[in-house]
Amino acid sequence: MRFVLVLTTLIVTILGTSLNGCDSKVVQFIFGDSLSDVGNNNRLSRSLAKANLPWYGIDFGNGLPNGRFSNGRTVADIIGDEMGLPRPPPYLDPSLTEDMILEKGVNYASGGGGILNETGAYFIQRFSLYKQIELFEGTQQMIAKKIGMNAAQKFFQESRYVVALGSNDFINNYLMPVYSDSWKYNDDAFIDYMTETLQGQLELLHSLGARQLMVFGLGPMGCIPLQRVLSSSGDCQDRANKLALSFNRATSQMLEKMSGKLTNASYRFGEAYDVVNDVISNPYKYGFNNSDSPCCSFGSIRPALTCIPASTLCQDRSKYVFWDEYHPTDTANQIIAKELIKKFGFSRVNGSDAPSSAPAIAPSPQG
Repeated sequence: MRFVLVLTTLIVTILGTSLNGCDSKVVQFIFGDSLSDVGNNNRLSRSLAKANLPWYGIDFGNGLPNGRFSNGRTVADIIGDEMGLPRPPPYLDPSLTEDMILEKGVNYASGGGGILNETGAYFIQRFSLYKQIELFEGTQQMIAKKIGMNAAQKFFQESRYVVALGSNDFINNYLMPVYSDSWKYNDDAFIDYMTETLQGQLELLHSLGARQLMVFGLGPMGCIPLQRVLSSSGDCQDRANKLALSFNRATSQMLEKMSGKLTNASYRFGEAYDVVNDVISNPYKYGFNNSDSPCCSFGSIRPALTCIPASTLCQDRSKYVFWDEYHPTDTANQIIAKELIKKFGFSRVNGSDAPSSAPAIAPSPQG
């Protein structure tokens, strides 16, 4: 009996070393909104923010809707591919298992979600960042039961983390008079409220093992098609862009301080505001011919808040910066991702696996 016990202990030790030694795969955990959602909202039965109808996903995989709010890949998809990181499945994927988490990580991003719990309430169902972190805690408990507490701690500390939220806190909260935040705060006070809340959330993630983390900054959100069409002139909304810049400055400073205080933390700020602004201002320089209206729309009927089978698609999706009223096309996301990769000098973390190539643009359904 003693021999069996010793042998069993040895096998468990070997398996633990295999899972968590030098050959274990580094995975990523993604927290975000519709710019990073890969299918969670599609499985929220009462959510009004879904990408579950054509023509979402037309240039991704089999061309069917997959939960991404674009025709193709997200920025996180592209950066992860370049780093050799597997694409994490959505948290609500019914086939998600502990083994899949150890192999690929998890994506908790939810369309309409924000840093603040109250953001996006009119979408009815969405995961705020606090809720996403709560779900991550549940994931940790699952993995600890699977491989043991010490091995799980090592696994999560070696993983990569992305936090990409904030635009909804402005567009679907503060800048809308129906939300109390719009009259409870002025611009500076609201940004302080957001960054203080985000700091607490990042400190919570650190306490849960997140050591290598990137926070994506906001782009010129006043220039998305929805904001333009809601302005009287059709131009970018200057106030929204100034709020994005102020949030970026405050968050960048906060992360710099946090990295110096938190144990073994590398918390970085990924800002691509300038390049996105240049793409929108000088589209032809980047190969685009449209940067102010969505590829998928109802023609002259604006705003078309989502893309549906009855929508009209532009002739060449690679020439449009925006896919719908809110979200960039795959081609625009590729430019944003490459800027962040260049800025931070990301290196591959999982051997020599080749990154997935850009999708071939499928022909327009309209011919």
